[in-house]
Amino acid sequence: MKGVILAGGLGTRLHPLTKVTNKHLLPVYNKPMIFYPIQSLINAGISDILLVTGGNNAGDFLRLIGNGKEFGLKHIDYTYQEGEGGIADALKLAEYFSAGEKIAVMLGDNIIEKNFKKAAEEFRKQERGAKIMLKEVPDPERFGVPVLDGDRVVRIEEKPDNPKSKYAVTGIYLFDNTVFDIARTLVPSDRGELEITDVNNVYIERGELTYDILDGWWTDAGTFASLNRATNLVVKTGANKL
Repeated sequence: MKGVILAGGLGTRLHPLTKVTNKHLLPVYNKPMIFYPIQSLINAGISDILLVTGGNNAGDFLRLIGNGKEFGLKHIDYTYQEGEGGIADALKLAEYFSAGEKIAVMLGDNIIEKNFKKAAEEFRKQERGAKIMLKEVPDPERFGVPVLDGDRVVRIEEKPDNPKSKYAVTGIYLFDNTVFDIARTLVPSDRGELEITDVNNVYIERGELTYDILDGWWTDAGTFASLNRATNLVVKTGANKL
């Protein structure tokens, strides 16, 4: 299984900081934000990684990360997303890289305390479909929210006013190679983007989506409040040492 990190976008919620750099290059305590998802994929047993970025500061990733030697990698791939077409649009750029294999996708502003190695190992054995990682949060209305029926996800609602569960769909997704066929069928949402929630709902309709509950804390770092929270959690738990 290969790994894909999505680190494009303009990061407008973090202006004026992101007027001069990519959001994913901002510091979370003593490391650039992008270091955390790279390490999370490695901790899950994934060492073949593609970084999808965009904007005016894409070259800074190469200067910072190079070939991935600092992480013990032999090589890391890069590709460029033009514009802001959404997560599913960025994902389409990874089709050539996947070469028919399953992929683990992680959003570049997601930071976790522990790892999802067990879920990745389970997904390697899953015949087809997708697996998502869920986490109970105090503010699920900020995220995609799973509607649960026993141990099944029956649909995912994007930023609902009245969430039907206390869980958020984290920015960690495990997909088989049909994800690219699904992405090609999507139409833009009201935001003008191709939504990853729509991708997951197609897998649900097929009866091919499973889920796990993420162990340890999880946060995004895409707003000033969540960026501050991420830093405090990393300091408090020592997650920067992973």
